[in-house]
Amino acid sequence: MHSMRRSESAQIAMMLEVCAYPKPGNVDRCHDYDDTWLEHFLASAILVRPAFAAAESSTTGMGDRIKEAVSLTAVHEGGNTHFGAYILLFPLIMGDGIAGAMDVIAQTTVDDALRFYEAFALTEVRMNETDELDVNDPQSAIHIRDEGLTLKDIISYSAPGDMVCREWSNGFALSRRVADYLLSAPDGKQAIVRAFFSLLATEPDTFIIKKHGTKVAEWTQARAKEVCRGTYAAEEFDEECLARGINPGSIADITIAGIYLALREGWDWESLGTA
Repeated sequence: MHSMRRSESAQIAMMLEVCAYPKPGNVDRCHDYDDTWLEHFLASAILVRPAFAAAESSTTGMGDRIKEAVSLTAVHEGGNTHFGAYILLFPLIMGDGIAGAMDVIAQTTVDDALRFYEAFALTEVRMNETDELDVNDPQSAIHIRDEGLTLKDIISYSAPGDMVCREWSNGFALSRRVADYLLSAPDGKQAIVRAFFSLLATEPDTFIIKKHGTKVAEWTQARAKEVCRGTYAAEEFDEECLARGINPGSIADITIAGIYLALREGWDWESLGTA
């Protein structure tokens, strides 16, 4: 594959993640949700390009870029498809890797925080019940300004209950795990699925926790371990999650970030065949 720009790598990462099958409970190339389809995810991966391209040329204005991405992809009826992925992809694009991303994150501003909250309000992303800053409350913007809260502060505040936000404070540790798995994977197109399951088996998905509670997240994790051991079929697990409305959305977002890192480091997904 020819050398890709960072914006192209991010788009390809979004496309590869949603097309991978089977990923328990999530939209993929073999099944949709009633109101959100594979095509909605693919449309978002195409429509977001201007925001990704703008991010390549600057290390500031992350809040603007995230809001732009949400606005660009809000033109279809599939709802939010990638908000969590944007939280990870934009610093990685702007910083051209993890080390640079951490520098970009450290430089975020109060204006970035305000634009992020405006972007958040355009989505249907779940907030933690304990979050004091309600995106629909005008007082939140006043509080952000009065307290001088940067986007890094906002994300750090959410980190204890959100594994995507924790990537900003732990050096993108889980994204790095996915990338390392892919870079060493011998198993073709299924490498992404296996990387996904390797996370799901070891990390309780915080999107599941917000939606269904800790016990369901632990059940999902235990089932994923069975799949990794070969004692339970991934397809059966997938159907079980779909029937119960369980979708590991946070791990999907982190998987996208990991694919992006792997692509930037030379992973050629086409050369691995179809094993």
